[in-house]
Amino acid sequence: MSRPGLLRDENLEKAMRRVVAVFSRPLRRLPVVALFCLLVLFGGAAFGVEPKVAVTVAQKDEAFIVDATIDVAVPLPTAWEVLTDFDHMASILGNLKSSKIVSRDGNTWIVRQNGVARWGLLSFSFESEREIRLEPMKRILAKSLSGTLKRMESEAKIAASDQGVHIRYHAESVPDSVLARMFGASFVRHEVQEQFLEMAREMLERHARTVPVGKPSAAPGN
Repeated sequence: MSRPGLLRDENLEKAMRRVVAVFSRPLRRLPVVALFCLLVLFGGAAFGVEPKVAVTVAQKDEAFIVDATIDVAVPLPTAWEVLTDFDHMASILGNLKSSKIVSRDGNTWIVRQNGVARWGLLSFSFESEREIRLEPMKRILAKSLSGTLKRMESEAKIAASDQGVHIRYHAESVPDSVLARMFGASFVRHEVQEQFLEMAREMLERHARTVPVGKPSAAPGN
């Protein structure tokens, strides 16, 4: 005979699964505070804790220099899966209309994307074709081949931590000079932070779906 407490835990786990299945798409659009409230209400341990994203942007002549750190309570393979899921990135990032891997040569991929960036009442369309070089579970290098940016190079390093994964991101880009004058460093910071928060939420959702029903989620590093 099942113990009453165990039965309640199993029912709560099943209820959480139904909530995630129904609201998985809207969750990506919620502010991080609202998302965190939902996680606490339905048992935050099953999903991990609130992701931490810190972004700084400096401007040097025409170039924007971006440095960011991201901490998410998910296993390394889950984080890597999301970071490299370019064929489905348009369903993860709100500013993308399309994203596709157009060629693969081992760990070197060519990715084509387009979308619309918004800043207050202003918006502009963008497109890019980038060369992506992967060092599996360690590093992602990207270089712009064509598109809206005059030049763009980035590096993302990912490593397991006691609380999940830690990602360090560095990028240098030179946008169209008109766009740079219009939006500036504040816009770049906003875009980078929003994109990493959306990817972190996707990581948490995917990790939640891997937790067996009735079994509490273990710490990602365990």
